[in-house]
Parts: sequence; C-alpha cells; structure tokens
Amino acid sequence: MNRYLIGRIGQALLVLWGAYTITYFILYLLPGDTLAIMLSASGMEADGLSPEDLAKARAYYGLDKGIFEQYFDLLWRAVHGDLGQSLSLNRPVTALLAERLPQTLALAGFAIVLSLLGGIGLAYLTAYLQWQPLKVALSRLPSLGFSVPVFWMGLLLIQVFAFGLGWFPATGSQGFASLVLPAVTLAIPSAAVYAQVLQRGFQSVWQEPYIATAFAKGLSRAQVQARHGLRNAALPILTLVGLQVGNTVSGAVLVETIFSRNGVGRLAQEAVLRQDIPVVLAIVAVSAAAFVLVNLIVDLLYPYLDPRIAHATKVT
Repeated sequence: MNRYLIGRIGQALLVLWGAYTITYFILYLLPGDTLAIMLSASGMEADGLSPEDLAKARAYYGLDKGIFEQYFDLLWRAVHGDLGQSLSLNRPVTALLAERLPQTLALAGFAIVLSLLGGIGLAYLTAYLQWQPLKVALSRLPSLGFSVPVFWMGLLLIQVFAFGLGWFPATGSQGFASLVLPAVTLAIPSAAVYAQVLQRGFQSVWQEPYIATAFAKGLSRAQVQARHGLRNAALPILTLVGLQVGNTVSGAVLVETIFSRNGVGRLAQEAVLRQDIPVVLAIVAVSAAAFVLVNLIVDLLYPYLDPRIAHATKVT
C-alpha cells in the first residue's frame, strides 16, 4: 500500500510539473511583446519611452533574461511558495488569488454538489420507472445536457430566470442568489455525464445474479435498487468526479465571464490577454493541484470501496 501511495503521489507531482512547464512555454511563444502589452494596459505606449527606460523596465520584471533562465527562476520560486508578482497589476500573485479564489471555490463546490445530485437523481429515477415512454424520454436528457454549449445555457438561464422571472441577479458575485445561475450552468454538463454513466451502470447491474437473489428474498424494487443497484452502479462515478474537477475549473473561466463574477476564471482570462505569465502560471498550478489532489483522493479511496482493487494492490 505504501508503494501504491508513493506511486500516486509521484504521478501527481509529475502532472503538476508538466502542466506548469507546458503552460509557460505556450505563453512564451505567443506573439507579441509582454512589456508592450503591459504598458498598453496601463495606458502607456512602448514607443513613448526611451531605450534606456525600456531596458530598465525589462530588467525590473526579469524580461531581459533568456527563456530557460526565466523558466527555472519562476519554477524555483514557485516550489518555495513564491508565485511572483503580477506584471500587469503590479501586485503579489498570492494576494490576487486570495481575493479571487473564494468566489471560484464557492462556485465550483456548489456546481459539483448540484451535478452529483442532478445526475445521480436523474439516473436513479430513470432506472426505477417502469413506464417505458417516460423512461426513454429521461434517458435522452443526458445527451442533450452535454451537447448544449455552456455559454448558450448560461445566456438562456439569464434570459429566463433573471430578466424574465426576476428570481436571480443576472451578474455579480454578491450573496448566494448570484451563485445559483452560474452554478447551475456549470453543473449541467457534469450532471449529464454522471447520469449517462450511471444509467448504463444500472442497466448492467439489473442483469446480475445477485439482483435476482435480492428479489427472491422478498425485497421490493426500491429496496433492491437502493441497497444493491446504486452501490455497484455508482462506483465509476467516483472516477468521474475526479475527472470532472478539471472540467469544472476550465468551465469556470467561461461561466465567470458570462455572469461577470470576480473569480479566478475571470482573472485567468484577463491575465492571458495581457500575457501576465506569473498570474497564468499560478492559476494553472492551483488548478492542477486541485485536480491531482481530488484524483489522488479518489485513487486512495478505490481500494477501500472495491475489494478487488485492494487485492490487486497487495499483489503488486
């Protein structure tokens, strides 16, 4: 088990390093001059400064160093907890994340809860129903859920529930009410994935011999589905939760832009447009850390939830 744990931690660290490195070189190879973009964002033009002033500015921000020297300098400081200074906002990156991260965590956490409740609830109801027309109609909903673009769904919810009914605010990040529509928008694609996988799981579970045995013992359909069907059909959901964390983080960029929320996603969009490399790298590192942490927890839980995996782990 110790070797299994060390291997998973090693893989998680490798993913973190890979995400950080790939993002750095992609940003570095983007067309445009980082210093010129920074000056333009602050209302200045590079042509208006003397060559000496430009050289001092490049040296101040470390932009006069080579690509690999800048990379290793940023990586070394990041390993030691220093995420650097924002090139465009001239503030510590940790301070920016501390301001924006709570908003994104609230959005992502609420969206994950809604997606699990919606996806599992829809699949459970579909498996329980015996009226075929309604059963078929519900089984088609997941395909619709993850085929509809997120931005279109967000705009539709704003039109109906904000402008039409006036139940929730259309934009902003003040209070719980402003969190509902963005969270629902972000939750729908994940809920569709959970529902589709769980629906297929129920279909295969109902064919297992132990289900027939449970019915033979006198259990009702609801008891069999709750005690035996759900537990075995839902095991793949654990893996999907880990994978969907990455989709939730990436989807937050678009959703926070649509609903004008001051979260990490919107900060990432602004930083990419300004080629603010330290900010983007810090956001990627935090997002990757959340992704690998959740997947590491999932990997460690699997041997306890599935005895077959625990046995295989001991053998290897």
